[in-house]
Amino acid sequence: MEFFKSIGGFIMTPLYLAISAVLLGWHKLWGGIFGETTGIAWVLSIIGLTVVIRALLIPLFVKQIKSSRNMQLLQPKVKELRDKYGHDRERFAQEQMKLFKETKTNPFSSCLPLIIQMPVFLALFRLIDQAAKDPSVERGLMTVKLNEQFGDAVFLGAKISDSFTSTDLVGVRILAAVLVVCMTATTFLTQRQLMSKNMPADALTGPYAQQQKLLLYVLPLVFAVGGIAFPIGVLFYWTTSNLWTMGQQFYVIRNNPAPNTEAFRAKVERDKAKRARKGLPEPAPDAGSSPTALATEETKPVSRQQPKKQTRSQRKKGPARPGAPRTNPTTPNEQGETS
Repeated sequence: MEFFKSIGGFIMTPLYLAISAVLLGWHKLWGGIFGETTGIAWVLSIIGLTVVIRALLIPLFVKQIKSSRNMQLLQPKVKELRDKYGHDRERFAQEQMKLFKETKTNPFSSCLPLIIQMPVFLALFRLIDQAAKDPSVERGLMTVKLNEQFGDAVFLGAKISDSFTSTDLVGVRILAAVLVVCMTATTFLTQRQLMSKNMPADALTGPYAQQQKLLLYVLPLVFAVGGIAFPIGVLFYWTTSNLWTMGQQFYVIRNNPAPNTEAFRAKVERDKAKRARKGLPEPAPDAGSSPTALATEETKPVSRQQPKKQTRSQRKKGPARPGAPRTNPTTPNEQGETS
């Protein structure tokens, strides 16, 4: 048991330092405006911490969107492989991994932002929880004085360290319940936004789509059940993180949608209306602009190659017979004709 505790401490200690440093940096700003002991200063500091964490995760978020988009577009090909190798699970797995490798798609990339956020979530949870239960224990840069301020800070009549299950006060429970509902709703809407706006119709069927639909309803339910035990400060963190994800995802889907989706058709209409307002002509079809254009380009018949020009004497001789010796097409008698 001590071995696992030492490993946990080895992992969490740097997180405590990093999170407390960012948190106190924001608290220095908001504390100077609203007062160091006020709840609003600490809540805004938690929101500032969320913004910093999510800004650092932008590259992973972009990778997540690309991976999720590729997984959606590959579903028809995955279905073909399943129909072809469904009787041989090992061969199907090999061909599927080969397809992912050729298209540079990592099916696990969509989970990276959530996985990386979980240690941050746990570290913040521990900072808030222990600041209320045992402020004498210093974690990261949180001193005993800061722990007492953090644990006792009151926002809208509730302590930041309070949770729905840790108090009997009606006002605190109402605030905690509202935040749990907000956290659950934003989790659901974020996933639904991706499925309804940026998934082709043929990607809404199959195992991957079923997995996404399962997460659409199960993940918010998990957060709703677990959320009643989260401190109010942690609920602010997770709700703010979900709102950031919604905004970031809306921007990506609006400006770079997957082909053959509702978002893609909406972007085509917006671009068309924008060109009409400016009086610009319609752009020429581009083979790489859409799957339809690409398919048209791939099926376009190859143009017939024109034969090379020949002299009158060469045409009289006709095509060379196989195995016949090659002769110089321009003989001294024909120089006058070819010159």
